Amino acid sequence: MKFLTPSFLLLGFFVIGGMVFKSSAPRICDEIMTDDTLFVLTGDVRRIPFAMRTVAQYPDTDVYIIGAGAQTNAFDATRPVMVESESKSTYQNALAIKQIVEKSGLDRIVIVTTEDHMNRAEYLIRHELPNTEIITCPATLYGMPVSRRIERWATEYIKYIVTLVGIKEG
Repeated sequence: MKFLTPSFLLLGFFVIGGMVFKSSAPRICDEIMTDDTLFVLTGDVRRIPFAMRTVAQYPDTDVYIIGAGAQTNAFDATRPVMVESESKSTYQNALAIKQIVEKSGLDRIVIVTTEDHMNRAEYLIRHELPNTEIITCPATLYGMPVSRRIERWATEYIKYIVTLVGIKEG
């Protein structure tokens, strides 16, 4: 029983928690309705092209590109897209989305971000908009080396834990 030291147990909880974190992340896009509003969180090059391909079949869907990575030349100019480029973190993204949702009177939104980022993004947005229905639409990390995917999942898991203890920025 010497192997059940506190540090070993803590490591075990961390690893098991990481597996639960990864397995609880949405894998596919929930149902999008024709009048939904999509919020695409920037930060990864996959997100905007994925969102634009996804909404191509919904011509009446409003699209907001949220975050510091939002550049007006990063998406199809034939579709009207609103850009918010002031927010610099996931928490600031959530605050920007809250402001838009409250101003527009939306009661249902679609969040697009990468699958590794979805749990934390959804948590922060739900915290700011508890009465808004949030539909998740994750962009996958396919085509990325396994070691890089593991690194990204581990980083997002640590950020998620930090967010759960109350540190929203950073």
